Amino acid sequence: MTAQRQVVAEVLSDADDHPDVVEVHRRALLLDPQISVATVYRTVRLLEETGVVERHDFRDGRSRYEETPANHHDHLIDLTSGLVIEFLDEEIEALQEAVARRLGYRLVGHRLELYAQPLPRSVAD
Repeated sequence: MTAQRQVVAEVLSDADDHPDVVEVHRRALLLDPQISVATVYRTVRLLEETGVVERHDFRDGRSRYEETPANHHDHLIDLTSGLVIEFLDEEIEALQEAVARRLGYRLVGHRLELYAQPLPRSVAD
């Protein structure tokens, strides 16, 4: 792996959000001012193809990335701010397993993305 590819991998590994390629490039420039956006695109595509990162489409017109998680989690996307909240809910997990079983299947994977807007303050309280 080239030094520039290592920079891109490091940026994605360090990310605690779900950056798009433009943001990965911005962060990579802080570590290597010579890195091109083309290098970032190629590297992210390679990392996705090899299973190192996962690509998400959170309906904002950008592919966003995260290091392939060791533990499963789902996402809630705030449509107002763009904030992505990772969560795991055992009841939802059990329900999905039960639905698959009821339909005659063994669940081997899934991806759950919830799109939401904040509740008005009076409703949230």
